[in-house]
Amino acid sequence: MMTIWLPKPFDVADTVLLRAPERPEPGYWVGSPSVLVDGDVTWLTYRDRRPRDVANERGWRSAIAVSRDGRAFEDVWEVHKDDLETPSMERFDLTRTDDGYELYLSYVDPADGRWRIDSVTAAQPEHFDVATRRPVLSARSTGTEGVKDPVVVEIDGVVHLYASYAALGMGLGAAAHASADIYNTGKTHHPTGLATNDGSGFRWRGNVFEIGAPNSWDGYQARLGAVVPTADGFVGFYDGSARHAENYEERLGLATSTDGRSWRRVSSKRPWLTGAAPSGSIRYVDVAVRNGAWWIYHEVTRPDGAHELRLGVIEGPR
Repeated sequence: MMTIWLPKPFDVADTVLLRAPERPEPGYWVGSPSVLVDGDVTWLTYRDRRPRDVANERGWRSAIAVSRDGRAFEDVWEVHKDDLETPSMERFDLTRTDDGYELYLSYVDPADGRWRIDSVTAAQPEHFDVATRRPVLSARSTGTEGVKDPVVVEIDGVVHLYASYAALGMGLGAAAHASADIYNTGKTHHPTGLATNDGSGFRWRGNVFEIGAPNSWDGYQARLGAVVPTADGFVGFYDGSARHAENYEERLGLATSTDGRSWRRVSSKRPWLTGAAPSGSIRYVDVAVRNGAWWIYHEVTRPDGAHELRLGVIEGPR
């Protein structure tokens, strides 16, 4: 049996600031990154958030930025939550297609208050029009209480879409979604599921990465945020939380897989990495491989309670 190479934790103090929050206060965040290395450029998607009590904004803006060096990014496209008529947006994911680009959108469905995933296509990222979006996954199509935060990877010619989901709860009705964020209620738990597309549309495959044991550091949520191919399999970075009170302050775990479907925890007893803030939160990791190095884009909590978007670089397998 082959052993999958494991990265070593990076020094959170030795990272580069990419985007700062709107204000240095709790509830003001910038993060939820995803990255796409596309020839000699790197594309970055990210989200801005405000506190719930500020005009009920929450995840109010998502953007796409481009860079030649993977560090200095310039925004080329954005969408406001009102363009989707949604209370909030979260992680988007940008992918390359044969004739352009596809952007996967994660947002709260205004019809039922449940998280959903749609997609939109364009010849260039600057030209995305969310009015042309198409449904990909919803609470109804997955048999869950909501689905969000897509991570899209092609494995052996099949598109794999990993998504955090709210497990179906017994007796839960519309009232459980009154806040438009079931993740913050404690009424469900939140593993990672998988949908695959072999060219005929996405098919929901169900749970592929379960939450940790009861009372463990990741016993409430285990959200795969990055799936990185290696010579012997895949390395996955995931966000874990022990209870719903930590829903916005997840810490970082590590997992491996030989096929992209069956995942094994590496960090079952404790997080793989924690941040410097009292909550220890570092979350929403995505990885770009450049010249053999792993460029780790992530959202981290600051001592003042705000979240910022940063970049750390580690050596990849040799």
